Amino acid sequence: MTQGRTITFVLVLLDALSVVVAFNTVAWAWGVLHWEGFILAPLTLPALMHFLAVYLIDGYNPRTDMMSVTYTSLHSIALVFVLLFTLLLTYAFIPAGFALQVSRLVITGSCLTLIPVTLVYRRFFYQRQLAQKKQRYFLFLGSPESCMAFKEECRKTGMEQAVLYATHATFARGLAPPPGAVSVPPFGDVVHYLEEYEGHIDAIILRETSQELPSAVAQKLMELHFSGVPTYTLELFHEVYWRKIPLYRLNQTWLFQEGFQIAREPVFERLKRISDIGLAGFGLLLALPFFPFVAAAIWLDDRGPVFFRQPRVGKNRLLFDIVKLRTMRVGGTGSDYTQKNDNRITRLGRFLRASRLDEVPQLWNVLIGNMSLIGPRAEWVRLVEEYEKKIPCYHFRHLVKPGITGWAQVNYPYGANLEDTLRKLEYDLYYIRYFSFVLDASIVLKTIHIMLFGKGR
Repeated sequence: MTQGRTITFVLVLLDALSVVVAFNTVAWAWGVLHWEGFILAPLTLPALMHFLAVYLIDGYNPRTDMMSVTYTSLHSIALVFVLLFTLLLTYAFIPAGFALQVSRLVITGSCLTLIPVTLVYRRFFYQRQLAQKKQRYFLFLGSPESCMAFKEECRKTGMEQAVLYATHATFARGLAPPPGAVSVPPFGDVVHYLEEYEGHIDAIILRETSQELPSAVAQKLMELHFSGVPTYTLELFHEVYWRKIPLYRLNQTWLFQEGFQIAREPVFERLKRISDIGLAGFGLLLALPFFPFVAAAIWLDDRGPVFFRQPRVGKNRLLFDIVKLRTMRVGGTGSDYTQKNDNRITRLGRFLRASRLDEVPQLWNVLIGNMSLIGPRAEWVRLVEEYEKKIPCYHFRHLVKPGITGWAQVNYPYGANLEDTLRKLEYDLYYIRYFSFVLDASIVLKTIHIMLFGKGR
């Protein structure tokens, strides 16, 4: 078993133990149980909820930075949701007589206790992993140009592994790669190269090519792969590590691959539509009592209209008018993109944008069927026309309804130019291809984190 899998296994066991200890300790302290009593089987419900919530935020992934403020926030939000759903299922759906129904305070206290407890040993394992960590490597096999692009992407995404490099010419002729910014093997033979760094390579990445690997190289790669060192094509590495689709792989036949359930299978679209209607209706009911106060504040800020409407491109390129709370001054001119510290934004508008509350009226667009709660961002018509001229296959993102939030929105900052649009498209296409309700749940948790910490623009 590799070190990463060992850590994951240990974290799962510790989480299970923590759930049992926390619930029994709080129950005893609250006087619900006598000291000779013990709760076990009923804890299957909160334990499963806990495993799912932590999995959604990559809390079992040894590559996750568990010391960061972002992870701490996501972990806390996830366990609050465990609390809410455990209470909901226990008291609304499970018949009377269930052991956990003896006290809501026991469930609440136990779930809240689990937040610091489960964070403590995650931080301990992460710190220990950092202290023992030796230099790790990715071995990239491809052209010099593709390797440089891969190394730059690793830098942008904060990967700690160094990139070792061998060209296709090295495979064929045993030549050392040209000197440059990437690491150069001390010898030309790739087989010896693999043996030299064996035990320090986290993954081997093969750039897709029509050129065949020499048999000795292929044999060594196979041995490493089945000994626990994964080998990926560059496309698959993007999907597994960065959870996005590399644009260089796109062509008009890309859509005929596996996946795309949300676009191909009516049952997934119908289930998503049912959940959209229920959640959007509930959200509008919650927001309704606060609307008069927000509307008055927007009007008093600069005496302008409360709502902002703009035509956007929806599923199958059908146009619709999006509805948002107005955050910019009336008649303001400037860039098509919102800039940092944009002077067109009103004082109240900055808060509404940072908290994403300006997007609450889009729940109406969801309710009437123009949008979904989760999907690619609904773009302005003029920008879509520009993007479709400059970005091949940009129209693929119109296979599904746009969303208030989405995989690109929670993984990439606000787009302010064409390069940003290209990067966000990679995440949008990943969502379209690999849609699942589990992925949607992960997006919801990350969206709440963004709203709480004011990361909108």
